[in-house]
Amino acid sequence: MSELSARAEKLDAADELAHKRAEFVLDEAVYLDGNSLGALPANVPDRVADVVARQWGALRIRSWEESGWWTAPERIGDRIAPLVGAAPGQVVVGDSTSVNVFKALVAAVRMAGEGRDEIVVDATTFPTDGYLAESAARLTGRTLRPVRPSEVAGALGPRTAAVLLNHVDYRTGRLHDLPSLTSAVHAAGALVVWDLCHSAGALPVDLDAHGVDLAVGCTYKYLNGGPGSPAYLYVRHDLQPRFDSPLPGWNSHAEPFGMRGDYTPADGALRGRVGTPDILSMLALEAALDVWQDVSIASVRAKSLALTDFFLECVAQYVPAGRVESLTPAAHEERGSQVALRCPDAGTVMERLIERGVVGDFRAPDVLRFGFTPLYVGFADVEKAARTLGGLLA
Repeated sequence: MSELSARAEKLDAADELAHKRAEFVLDEAVYLDGNSLGALPANVPDRVADVVARQWGALRIRSWEESGWWTAPERIGDRIAPLVGAAPGQVVVGDSTSVNVFKALVAAVRMAGEGRDEIVVDATTFPTDGYLAESAARLTGRTLRPVRPSEVAGALGPRTAAVLLNHVDYRTGRLHDLPSLTSAVHAAGALVVWDLCHSAGALPVDLDAHGVDLAVGCTYKYLNGGPGSPAYLYVRHDLQPRFDSPLPGWNSHAEPFGMRGDYTPADGALRGRVGTPDILSMLALEAALDVWQDVSIASVRAKSLALTDFFLECVAQYVPAGRVESLTPAAHEERGSQVALRCPDAGTVMERLIERGVVGDFRAPDVLRFGFTPLYVGFADVEKAARTLGGLLA
């Protein structure tokens, strides 16, 4: 046994989250792609079977009331709220991340008021966020200004209406400074929208503590909600009366069954709803969130940093010098829960890794991406992944 594998064994034995692994459906593969699609929580299949057979099959339309379907978006939102540092009543679940980004950004511009004619967007953002920011700018008659996160503070001014930022860069795993950037946006008199897709469920976010205006995120990554599971929208309490969604629907009406021709928005975060929620996916997500009942985000963050530290150490020992370059910051305060390695033949290397039971993913043109989900990834997994990568690149 190598020194690193022996250390991995000791680290796993001391891991306070090690018992959570048994709550997921896993096999012998080392699964390091939870930052794209989280593993299946073991309780979900039976819960979904009950939703299909009993709630839908037997109760049918009665389940909107008797099974709590109608209130699911805000009920499940309140379960996500502690994971992003939010008090109850500020998170609503539904639609996709893309749709929620659009709702949040347009609403932010509308709340900013006239005279502010610029939308600032992270120039390195996930492509869809950029597309939606451009569309929101056209819709609201604003100018789009793409800048790198490090340049945001200098780009803000009296013309800034809203700023759309990613908490963690999807490609490199860089963690951006949410507290200071939020403060800078507010000092300029603008509103900020944070995309939490690569941070919620992996590290502390603390939306309320830092006064974040609006935030969105997906649930199929670190929250393990399943493929295409509904996203969520956070609207800070004091902004809710002013939240003017560009997608008003009957589900967000103050009297949804009044079938009125004029629109009157509901109170609270319910303003973020649009149409009929996707009940099957939503209730699968609700079941998946059970794994968080006895878990603190602080413990998850501590293990995440320990896993990524250990992976980088193992890569340095096992992979021939000069063969890969880490794009992920070494500093803990700048690191999310993934490691991105630049490798000239990354696409082929990832295919061969997957064939050997180490599952990560590839981002064009040359990035190997490994995500570390602390609830089910162990230190032995990390050591095996780095050793397998080293064997391929030797």
